[in-house]
Amino acid sequence: MNHGTEPWPEPPQAPQAPRTTGRPGPRRRWAAAVAALVAAVVATGCALSYDDLFSDTGDVVRFDDDPPQPPARAARPARAPADPLTLMPTGPRPELRIAATVPEDGTKVMVTTLAGRKSGFTGRVWLWVPPLYKDPAYARSGFPVLIALPGGPGYPTNYWMDPGLKLESSISAWSREGSSLPFILAMPVLNPATDKGGLYWDGSDIPGQPKMGTWLTEDVPDLVRATFRTIASRDGWAFMGSSSGGFAGLKAVLQKPDKFKAVIAGGPDIVPDSPLWHGHPKEKAENSPPELARRLAEREGPEVYLAFQVGTKGSDIRNRPLIEDFIRDYGKGPVKTRFQVDQGGGHDARSYVPGMHDGGLIQWISAHMRGPVPTG
Repeated sequence: MNHGTEPWPEPPQAPQAPRTTGRPGPRRRWAAAVAALVAAVVATGCALSYDDLFSDTGDVVRFDDDPPQPPARAARPARAPADPLTLMPTGPRPELRIAATVPEDGTKVMVTTLAGRKSGFTGRVWLWVPPLYKDPAYARSGFPVLIALPGGPGYPTNYWMDPGLKLESSISAWSREGSSLPFILAMPVLNPATDKGGLYWDGSDIPGQPKMGTWLTEDVPDLVRATFRTIASRDGWAFMGSSSGGFAGLKAVLQKPDKFKAVIAGGPDIVPDSPLWHGHPKEKAENSPPELARRLAEREGPEVYLAFQVGTKGSDIRNRPLIEDFIRDYGKGPVKTRFQVDQGGGHDARSYVPGMHDGGLIQWISAHMRGPVPTG
């Protein structure tokens, strides 16, 4: 079954020896092709960037802390992590390929196909690390993780992987200025398929359906832990999302507060409403944020931090009173809440990214989470 994995560009073939027939060889033909392309660009007045000719999209990514293969000599003892809560990559690392470049800082959005061991679902996950991740001072430190979920179909792509939405570059800028932790971003597909009728799975384990709740809260975090230096407590794990992705993140934090501490939800639904719940009222209630918040309050914790935002246009006008009712009824005790109205914004990703900062939401969850610790 095709789970949305698209073929990557084939690597360029090695140049062959020049032929003796008098015809131009591959190198000369390649150079002529480039010259013709440049001439065409000049003739049309279009701009030509270096990346247009030498894009690394599709290249395999390696990290400095990848284990040597094979070791040239007996391995030296590994240096201790910077603090007791740092979890070094557990491995095995998946094959990561470059999916996009963030123009503001040159960092790379990576992609891999994950066969979820716990959910049984296979889908793509996009990953990004902040510039600080490669700073030698933090080479033995864990980083917090933000699992970013899209609205809309949520398959076969996750739109947060698009640098044009500015999520990655904003995290970079905010962390440099000290208003946000330097989050690793994990951006999985939200749904197991695209349905023309608008079918969705509520980021949940609906009976008889792919286990998308387990995929998002178990398999995707396991992938991140296998690949990167993370934090070995819930203080290093959060969700963010828009629309149905905001609902899935909100529900995940309330459902598994032992694993996740915070969420930023843009224009989310408040209750599960997939038609796939028909005939399963008990399971539906177990995936309902109001019911989960009520149970968490009864248990008196642990504390969770739920940040909401809505715009003042489109469907967020309808979402706003539902969110305000939830905050009024359940935002007490261990359920901490914050609410931001993005003036002039709509029910869309481009409004929610700046609103995360302008409304103090990324600052708020960062203040209650754990960041990396420099060595020495």
